[in-house]
Amino acid sequence: MFDDLTTQAVRASLDGLAMRQRVQANNIANIETPGYKAKKVEFETALAQAISSGGGATGVRASVSTSNLAARQDGNNVNLDEETLGSTETGLRYQLMLRAMDDRYGLVSTVLKGVR
Repeated sequence: MFDDLTTQAVRASLDGLAMRQRVQANNIANIETPGYKAKKVEFETALAQAISSGGGATGVRASVSTSNLAARQDGNNVNLDEETLGSTETGLRYQLMLRAMDDRYGLVSTVLKGVR
């Protein structure tokens, strides 16, 4: 009941989004570090493939890679506007997934209360 495909997908999304939030915060923190290359997190493709294959989403892991954005003269390629917008979007997606998980468990709670 708590390990169905929907719950697995939401948990994998929450894990991936949490990692993305940490990476984006790290990118912003290093905006003035010469030679620092921004990182990015990808998990949506792996999650979609896992769901479409029907094998479940328990093995889905986020991957971190280096951004290919053009670098400034100091070798740093962090773009504050892009990171800020990305961080806002990630936060909203995280809230949405938390709401989905809360609704999922709320439904189970309602059913269990009705059984009594």
